[in-house]
Parts: sequence; structure tokens; C-alpha cells
Amino acid sequence: MDAVNVTADAEEFTCNAYFVDGAVPTLVDAGSMPGVADVIAEHTDELDRVVLTHQHHDHVGELDAVLDAFDADLYAHGDHPRRDHALADGDEVAVGDETADVVYTPGHAADHLSLVAETALFSGDVVVYNDGAFDDGSFGRTDMSGQSRERLVESLGELLDRLPDSVESMYAGHGDPFHADPEGDSVRDVVERALSRAERREPKYPEE
Repeated sequence: MDAVNVTADAEEFTCNAYFVDGAVPTLVDAGSMPGVADVIAEHTDELDRVVLTHQHHDHVGELDAVLDAFDADLYAHGDHPRRDHALADGDEVAVGDETADVVYTPGHAADHLSLVAETALFSGDVVVYNDGAFDDGSFGRTDMSGQSRERLVESLGELLDRLPDSVESMYAGHGDPFHADPEGDSVRDVVERALSRAERREPKYPEE
């Protein structure tokens, strides 16, 4: 699966928003970069759906603009006035040419989902490859109101339990995408490293 980060050139704070072409053209998260709908239009004339990992502002700031531009359906776990399809743990959702399993992964956000497809993991903010805190396996921040390190640790464990060996790429909400190296780390290695750091309560930020 190939995913294009349509917010890669953002000058403001935003998440990575990924466009996946195929039988079901899909955007995973919308980001908060003004003009992102125009960038998506450079890749496709049709967008079937937007699937949200969670509804923090950096993931949904431009959601209305994207939905309006493409008349796309919205898939999300948390309530949203424009949600067309509610997603829950164990559901399946088409993304491009693959079908992804929905894994409920709260801790960073109460409505957080991860998408586990045959070859790719869309991990939102629950686990990222590099984010300035850790460079080879990091985890979502849990130092703000409503967040929980303990629940995030449980979510990372659940994600590992449901991660097939066929997953070769991890597309996270921040930092760089990660692609498995036959001579080095796998996606599982990265998630396990993030889990170990989270379990040891290594702080991502001095105030945590």
C-alpha cells in the first residue's frame, strides 16, 4: 500500500494526513493545513471517505473543507456532526485496495483508533517512528487532561496482539513513515520499542 502525505509541505502545525488511492480512495485524517483539499485534488478527482484516527484539532482542522470539496463520507469512532459511519473495535473498513481492521487504541485520546491493513498500519498518535522525543519508536503524549499513560500502554499491547507479520509500513500522525528493512527493524520492532519506553514511563516532555 502506498500512502501520500498530503500535508507534507505544511508551514503550520498539523498531523500527517494520508491519501490512499485505489478501489476506495481514502484519506486517513484531514489535518489542519489550509488548502489541503487542493493538494488532495492533485492526486484524485474522487475521494470516497475520510477515516479519522481521532479528533484532536491537528487531525480535523480542515475536515469540513475536505468533506465539502469531495462530498466524502466520514468514518470515526467519536461523535461528530458530520459522521456518516461509526467505527468500533473489531470493525473493518476499506482503505484503497485493502481492508483494514479497526483497533480501539485510547490513551492519547479517548476516541483513538488505529487501522491495521494487510501491509500497512495507520497508527495515528498512539505510536510513531520519530517525533523529536525518540527517533526509532515513540508513543503518543499522555501528559494532558483526559490522557492516560496506563491506557496507552494497554493499547500498544493490543495493537501488537493484532498486528500481522505482513505489515511492512507504518504511517503515523507525526514524524516520518516507517518502512520495514529486511536487514533491520520491522514494524513490530518499532511498536515493541515504543511500548517498552512507555512502560518504563520515560517522559516525552519535561513536564510529564
